[in-house]
Amino acid sequence: MPDLSLAPAWTALFLGLFAFFAGIGELRKPGHWHTLIQEIVASPALQLATGLLELFLGAVIYIANPWASPDWLSSVLSVVGGLMCIEALMVIAFSDVYMAFWVRRFGPLSKLWSWASVVIGLALIAVAMLHF
Repeated sequence: MPDLSLAPAWTALFLGLFAFFAGIGELRKPGHWHTLIQEIVASPALQLATGLLELFLGAVIYIANPWASPDWLSSVLSVVGGLMCIEALMVIAFSDVYMAFWVRRFGPLSKLWSWASVVIGLALIAVAMLHF
């Protein structure tokens, strides 16, 4: 069996890199996330694919980071993975309502969400580096 002792650090690093660069992308090109979500709303195929991808990633994060671990980061990431799975099931079952909710949030609050993504990404990267 592989040694998963560094799984929380790697998970935090890659989630942090994703959040950081996604936030930078939205700051660089405002409205990009809003357009992305509108495209998902308009396509049942994208709704299903988005839900499936998030379900898969959430399950991998949940399984790779045990809840009952002495490492607090593993426990936190286990919760994040579980929440991703729940959100994915919401997207699959109620995508019209759920995505419409997010379309309304990204218009006026785009810059706030972008900066939040950058800050969360940097925090995850820093925590990951401290765990290596």
